[in-house]
Amino acid sequence: MLSRPSATSSARRWPRWLQGLRRWFDTSAAAEAGRGDRIDWLRATPFIAMHLACVAVLWVGVSPVAVAVAVALYAVRMFALTGFYHRYFAHRTFRTSRPVQFVFALIGAACVQRGPLWWAAHHRHHHRHADTALDPHSPSVHGFWWSHAGWFLTPDGFRTDWSRIADLAKFPELRWLDRFDTLIPVLLAVALYGLGALLERMAPGLGTSGGQMLVWGFFISTVVLFHATVTINSLSHRYGTRRFATRDESRNNVWLALLTFGEGWHNNHHFFPGSARQGFRWWEIDLTYYGLRLLAALGLVRDLKPVPAWVLAKAETR
Repeated sequence: MLSRPSATSSARRWPRWLQGLRRWFDTSAAAEAGRGDRIDWLRATPFIAMHLACVAVLWVGVSPVAVAVAVALYAVRMFALTGFYHRYFAHRTFRTSRPVQFVFALIGAACVQRGPLWWAAHHRHHHRHADTALDPHSPSVHGFWWSHAGWFLTPDGFRTDWSRIADLAKFPELRWLDRFDTLIPVLLAVALYGLGALLERMAPGLGTSGGQMLVWGFFISTVVLFHATVTINSLSHRYGTRRFATRDESRNNVWLALLTFGEGWHNNHHFFPGSARQGFRWWEIDLTYYGLRLLAALGLVRDLKPVPAWVLAKAETR
């Protein structure tokens, strides 16, 4: 069985605070023992700082080009999360090549929602224990704020359960992305600042700058993306309709489906997670599925798993 390499003996001798700082950049650093279910405030500092950085919009201002970049990055990264982190890595609902797998894992890593292996492992755990005491992001068990973000910031939340992802851990490039999960977001932030600075110099009529592009394109877009994504934990297990009598509290919510490109059809998904499509009815808008169909038409993905007829028949009786 594949397992995560342990930290070196020299790393284990580092002071606790320095070990905490190291975990900002290298998730292979050994986690502190005995506090797995409480927020690790030192390691959570960058997450908090990212939210505070959004306030800088008061100084950098706004321009159409900066907002357009923020919206575009939200859309591209949401598709990478929903189509690949979720429907591909976590549920294997279609097939693709290794290069395409890596490209979308790279885009997903830019979302600041950690690496693809971490994401898939936690999501598989969620499906196995949904809305029980073992599900850390269940609002019915742990409350809204813990299910929305608190669990994400604990030592247990930071860990990757490698026993759940043996099928993915065989790819060294995915293990690398998982280990250095802050590298891609940092490179994206630097690139956005550089783009804004270049536009300020070459096209001043656009009214943008390096700082503005950084704040809108990275910080605001990423924070909105994060909170939109985790509404599927905190809200779609509380608000909406239930077409299927699942063992959990999952619900279908059209507003969350629009916000998250189809993930809001959550009761559908929990009843049958093996389909690449989560909007089971024709009128259930599922932007991620449409995107996957486009990629399939282009030959980049294949074998999209459909919703079986027996599932559709079951839905018609509820």
